[in-house]
Amino acid sequence: MQPPSNDAAPRHAHIRSYVLRQGRVSNAQQRHYEEGMPRWGIPYAAAPLDLAAVFGRHAPTILEIGCGMGETTAIIAAHHPESDFIGIEVHTPGVGSLLKEIATRGLTNLRVIQHDAVEVVRDMIPHGSLSGIHVFFPDPWPKKRHHKRRLIQPPFVHELALRLMPGGYLHLATDWEEYAQQMLEVLSAEPLLENTAQGFAPRPEWRPQTKFEQRGLRLGHGVWDVLFRRRETAQSGD
Repeated sequence: MQPPSNDAAPRHAHIRSYVLRQGRVSNAQQRHYEEGMPRWGIPYAAAPLDLAAVFGRHAPTILEIGCGMGETTAIIAAHHPESDFIGIEVHTPGVGSLLKEIATRGLTNLRVIQHDAVEVVRDMIPHGSLSGIHVFFPDPWPKKRHHKRRLIQPPFVHELALRLMPGGYLHLATDWEEYAQQMLEVLSAEPLLENTAQGFAPRPEWRPQTKFEQRGLRLGHGVWDVLFRRRETAQSGD
């Protein structure tokens, strides 16, 4: 099975926050990709999802953008069976690994979309439908000339805020301090959101540390969490 084209009928061009790399797909990842996508994959379509139909129940729904190799996503979903999770990831090795986690752990509350997150949010996620959104360790694009490629920009944050129900949360994490400052500034400037902390937030216990994060912390690297929520009373129209 071939991954879906990233040129699937986009309605508006935008700067992509990722580069598709020709990473090696292991035999196990390929097998789980081919077996798992028909069962747990959601094809991209420019039409709103019926979340209750996707999961066969009405439950709080959490969106994760950029699942990496999927372990953290799967751990959170396993620890919170009362909620449903949709993971967005563009890289086939990561999608295959996430599908392996779903199969191995027997998860029924996790689905996968392999497509550009900006287009998925814009076209598929209804306004006010999400209880939470996770964006953990997005590409920091550290060179100044590449900052325009960063995912966390005011227009996209506004679109994310619109998808949250009142009281729903937007949780970001990064190990790049300058990007963390940008994240904090962008979210603070969004009228639909309010900070849950005075500045950066402590890491919630339910966010497991990735192996990459643990290694960085041992080397003395910092990690910054930014945790905002959708205001109960909107301060701007949506």
